Amino acid sequence: MVKSIKNMSIGELAAFISSHLRRNGIDVVLSGGSCVSIYSKNKYASLDLDFIEFGSVGIRKLKRVLSIIGFIYDKNKYFKSSETDIFLEFPSGPLSVGKEPVKEVITLNFFTGELKILSPTDCVKDRLAAYYYWGDKQSLEQALLVAKDNKIDLNELARWSTVEGKLPVFLEIRNRFEW
Repeated sequence: MVKSIKNMSIGELAAFISSHLRRNGIDVVLSGGSCVSIYSKNKYASLDLDFIEFGSVGIRKLKRVLSIIGFIYDKNKYFKSSETDIFLEFPSGPLSVGKEPVKEVITLNFFTGELKILSPTDCVKDRLAAYYYWGDKQSLEQALLVAKDNKIDLNELARWSTVEGKLPVFLEIRNRFEW
């Protein structure tokens, strides 16, 4: 028996929504700050779930399918439920970090369903992109939270940073990722 939405953790809620969407022919991957929340065991709290669709199903179908579980589309392009403060977004794809497609999507299992999510390494890349391009220091701290509790491929981060033209910046902060 699934507990009510208002009592779900962010991971449980994301898996519940993702599984519901998949049963209705919509395949998504979780990205953004909510990945940081999940990988950091809520040391960082996100109030939105960013789902990237594989293909485009259209807003009409999303509205219909999500309304079944109580998420209603608002004028700000978010889906909200009266049962939770967490809202849903569907940024346009394709699924990428910086200039490259995402390398690895993994599946996490919760009692509420399965969740496709960026790998910890790609989650760190996503946060580093915000740091590299917008100087967002909070995103760097989020990347470090993920790296502290998860296995991260530093060689892949260096390779990706090179492609992004940001290797010197990465080399300045690399030691902060070595535990």
